[in-house]
Amino acid sequence: MDAYIVVLVAFGCLVLLTAWLPMVLKQAPLSLPMLCVALGAVLFMLPGAPAAPPHPRENLAVIERLTELIVIISLMGAGLKIDRIIGWRSWMITWRLLGIAMPLTILALTAMAHWMLGLGLAAALLLASSLAPTDPVLASDIQVGAPGEGKQDTTRFALTSEAGLNDALAFPFVHAAIFLALAAESGESWFGVWLADRVVLKIAVGLLAGGAIGWVVGWLMFHMPNRTKLARTGDGFVALGVTCLSYGLTELAHGYGFLAVFVTALFIRNAERSHTYHTTLHDFVEQTERLLMMTMLVLFGGALTTGGLLEALTWSGAGFGLMAIFLVRTLAAWMSLGGGVCTRRERAVISFYGIRGLSTVYYLAFALQKAPYQDADLLWSVVSFIVLISIILHGVTVTPVMRGLDRRQRSQGFR
Repeated sequence: MDAYIVVLVAFGCLVLLTAWLPMVLKQAPLSLPMLCVALGAVLFMLPGAPAAPPHPRENLAVIERLTELIVIISLMGAGLKIDRIIGWRSWMITWRLLGIAMPLTILALTAMAHWMLGLGLAAALLLASSLAPTDPVLASDIQVGAPGEGKQDTTRFALTSEAGLNDALAFPFVHAAIFLALAAESGESWFGVWLADRVVLKIAVGLLAGGAIGWVVGWLMFHMPNRTKLARTGDGFVALGVTCLSYGLTELAHGYGFLAVFVTALFIRNAERSHTYHTTLHDFVEQTERLLMMTMLVLFGGALTTGGLLEALTWSGAGFGLMAIFLVRTLAAWMSLGGGVCTRRERAVISFYGIRGLSTVYYLAFALQKAPYQDADLLWSVVSFIVLISIILHGVTVTPVMRGLDRRQRSQGFR
C-alpha cells in the first residue's frame, strides 16, 4: 500500500471533518480536540498505517515551528473577535489574571515540580512557565464569538483576552529558566541581562511594533481612498499575511512576536469597528487554525499511543499534573478575581478553564533547544499528560457549563 496515498486520503477526511464536526458537536458534551486525539490514537495503531509520529525530542525544531504557526494564527483570531475596547477599567479582569494569577501559578508550579518531581530549579521553572499560559488554540470553545456577534460576556471575554496576552507574557519566565540552566554550567550572572532585555526591551518592542503594524494595516484596510482600500478585496487570507508580517517583523526587531500579533489584531479591530470585513478575516483565520489544530492533535494522539510520549510519566508526575489542572490554576485565578470584578459563578468558571495545550508544547520545544535539561523526557511526559487531561476534562464539561452560564445570564440580564 502506497503510504502517500494513505496520507492523502487521511488528510482529505481530516479537512471534511474540520468543517463538519463543529456543527455536529455543537450541543454535545464532546469537543473537536478530543475527537482529533482519539482519531490519531486509533489511526496509527491500525495495520498498514503510516509510521508513528516520533517522540518530540527527535524533532524539536519541527515541533517548535508547527506549534508556533498555530499559536500565532490563533492569537490573530482572538484579537480580531474582541469587541471590548482596551482600557484599564474595561480590561481589569484581564490585568488581574495576568498580574496576579499567572505569577502565582508559576511560583506554585515551580515549587511543586521541585519537591514532587525532583527537578532542579531551571527545569522546574521551565515546566511551570510552559504550563502557565491559557492556550488560545484549545480554548476556542469558551472564547467570545465572531466580531459583532454579541457573545462578549465577562467569562468569554476574560478567557479570550487572557489567552491572547499571557502566551507572550510567559516568555520572560521561560527565558529565565533558560538562563538558569546555562548559568548552572557557566557560572555567569544573568539576572540583569534577563530583566533589561527579555523583560523590558522585548515586551516594549512587542507592544510598539504590534501597535504600529496594526495601525498601518488598519489604515490600509479602512481609511485609504475608497478605490484602494484593502478591505475591498474581500479576501480573508489577508489575515494570514498580516499575522506573519507582524510576527516576523517584531521578531526581527528583537521583540515578542506573540504579543505583537495579538496587539496588531486589536488595533485592526478598533480601526473600523462596524465593518463586515472583520468577519471575513476572522472566519478565514478560524478555519485555518482549526485545520492546523486538528492535524497537530491527530499526530499528538499517535505519539501518545505509539510514539512513547508518556513512557517517562511517573505516579508523582501524574499527581503533579492533576494538581496543576484542578488546584493550582483554579486557586490562583480565584484569588486574583476577588473584589467584585465578576460574579461568583463567572469567577468559578474563569478559574477552572485554564486550558493547557499547544502553546505549552511550543515553549517546551523552544527552551529544550536553547539549554541542556537532564529530565527532558520527564518534562515531555508530564506536559503531554496535562494536555491530554485538559483536552478531555474541558471537552466533556465546556458545553453544559457554558450553556448553564448563558441561561443564568439571560435570566438575570446580560452582564
